[in-house]
Amino acid sequence: MKKIIALLFLTSLISMSSYGQRYITKNGHIWFHSEAPLETIEAHNKQVNAALDIKTGDFVFKVLMKSFVFEKALMQEHFNENYVESDKFPNATFKGKVTNMDEVEFSMPGSYNATIEGELTIHGITQKISAEGIFQVKTDKIDGKAKFNLAIADYDISIPGAVAGKIADVVEINVDVELTELKN
Repeated sequence: MKKIIALLFLTSLISMSSYGQRYITKNGHIWFHSEAPLETIEAHNKQVNAALDIKTGDFVFKVLMKSFVFEKALMQEHFNENYVESDKFPNATFKGKVTNMDEVEFSMPGSYNATIEGELTIHGITQKISAEGIFQVKTDKIDGKAKFNLAIADYDISIPGAVAGKIADVVEINVDVELTELKN
């Protein structure tokens, strides 16, 4: 399965423009937080593939759903088997662009606000999303951070009545990636 994911990710990279303009990571960090009246749920995934083309603004992510780690094993089991159905829908993907490229100077170290728009696919459902983030450009890497909210019903993820008070209808998604230049 990991080989298939890596192959799909590399295919996305090949479709982007030439070397020296692409920055990648294979160990980005995405986590979500669900604050509900009866329980707080948080899960972390540090096996996130991402690529950024600094010339075109193309930005892609691929997240293996089974790589989310929960505090409680039972939560992780329910997440994979009952909610996101990880065997049937093993990945979440994002394909989009930095839409304010004229405001982000990737060749100069500094902190830049960024707007990213694109299509997020989770649980087999694709939705258009927009998120505000920050790129911290350094001499040898680009750090990207963003935080946004997702309504789980938008992705056809249903919550059984028995646990309705334990899972929020809207979850906070956090993204933290350290991208390094893709070398020949």
